[in-house]
This record gives sequence, C-alpha cells and structure tokens, in this order.
Amino acid sequence: MRDDLAFVEKVQRDLRDVRWPGPEEIRARARRRNWRNVAAAAAALALAGVSAIAVVAPGRSSTPPTASVGPSVPVRAEITTEALLRPTDLGLASADTQLTDSGLAEPIRIDDMLGACRTSQGLSQTWPSRWSRSQTLLTARPDGVDLAPSDVVAMQDVYRLTPGGAETFLADLDQIIAPCVQWRSVGPYEWKGRAGTAEAVHQWRIVRRDFAGDDAAMVQHLVSPARDMKTGETFGDVTPPTYKAIIRVGDLVAVLGLGRHGTESELLQLATVAASRMCQAANPGC
Repeated sequence: MRDDLAFVEKVQRDLRDVRWPGPEEIRARARRRNWRNVAAAAAALALAGVSAIAVVAPGRSSTPPTASVGPSVPVRAEITTEALLRPTDLGLASADTQLTDSGLAEPIRIDDMLGACRTSQGLSQTWPSRWSRSQTLLTARPDGVDLAPSDVVAMQDVYRLTPGGAETFLADLDQIIAPCVQWRSVGPYEWKGRAGTAEAVHQWRIVRRDFAGDDAAMVQHLVSPARDMKTGETFGDVTPPTYKAIIRVGDLVAVLGLGRHGTESELLQLATVAASRMCQAANPGC
C-alpha cells in the first residue's frame, strides 16, 4: 500500500548516485505488494547511506478479544477517503499527487526497519486488519521533473480492526518495540565510489502517549551513521530522529508520518486533526 518514496525518504544529502523513481513508476508501485520485499529493500538502502522510514507490519501474532455491537448501532465497514487527512490540513492548497489505496486484511504497517528487526529475531509480523485505506501526499513538481524524497509531505494508513483489536494493538505496542530497543543491521553498501560491508545501529522507543484520539503513541526512530566493518570508519551525516504517530479512534488505528523535514511538534498537531477526521468512520463514532 505504500509507494517507494516512503522508504527512501531519508537518503543522505551527499549520496548523489541514488536513482529516484519517476511519477509513473511511483504510481505503479503504489498498489498493494509484498511487504517482506519492501523491508528487505529498505534494509539494503539503509546500509548504503540511506535511513529508511517506510511503514510495515512488524509484530507478533495475537488474537484480539471479540465484542458484539448492538443491533441499534450503525456499523461502518469500508474506510472512505473522507476519514483521511486533506492537503489543507497540512497547509497545502493542493497536492500534485495524492496516492491512495484500499485493501482487505492488510497488516498494520509501522516501520520497515522495525519489521526487519523483528524478522531477524524470528518474530512474526502479523496484525491483520479488516479494512484499510492509505495515502501519500506529495508536493507539486514541474512537468518532466522527477519526484524526490523531499516531495513527500505526509504518509497515512488507517486500519479497521475487529472489535477490541484496536485497543489490544495499542496496549501491546511496548511489547512490539521491546525487542528492537537497539538493533544492529549489517549489509553491503556503495558510497562515493567505495563499496564494502557496513553496520548501523537502530533504536526505537515510545516518547509520548495519549495526545490524540482514544489512545495514541509517538514512536521515535534513531539511526547511527553507517560504519565500515573492515576499516571501522563511519560515513554519512548523523540523521535527525524520525517519528510515527499511532492513533486509535474506536475500532480504527492510524499510522501517520511526515516527510523528511517534518518535526515531532508538527506531527503532534497533525495527529489531533487526523483523529477528528477518523471520527466519522469509527465504530463507535465520536
């Protein structure tokens, strides 16, 4: 459900030889695909001087509690685009490209690298949803100019879970992240004409809670500079932390992230708006 820009967003400024996909390629890849392939690609890019922040469904398999809905309560099913953020919510008059997709039984996606971390430890990645709706908002580009990571303004996935499942997911979030408090990834790299094997250390932690909707958590991701395994030399800039806001409203869970220049405070403000948009699609409504 996520376009390639989602996991090449944090490319180092001095890595000049990365080829960005063009608009048509992005649109083609925006459709549903195998998230394991995305996570593997993100891991490879991260060790080539790239800090990845895509959205994947890392985790452990769990069976959420069930609940019943009274016959007098209207039950919403498909998630409509009205439940998503709008360009004006981000201060944009319009978006050049607004990639959207919907799906059935899609896994909740948090972060590709977090998924790779859990997979490397033999932990499962299954948190199925019932329905989902996602979008990526991109700024305008002149005709003929390829899109770049800096064009990503925001990424949003909204999932409908079984009754009780949304509460369980937020309650389990600490356990989901716990195995990846500090994770060392290793792989080949190419950087400024050099090649070799490098390592980078990734860290995830929850830095805020209960700032929007019925439940919410802010997940911070830190990445160290890559280090050549043979020479011990580090390369690339120290990248700033990236953040994902995870919001629950009723039976809906949303994962929200901003582009490379987005800040934690901006994401906090946008999370409140996103929660209000979700109200009209949630069971029960707000």
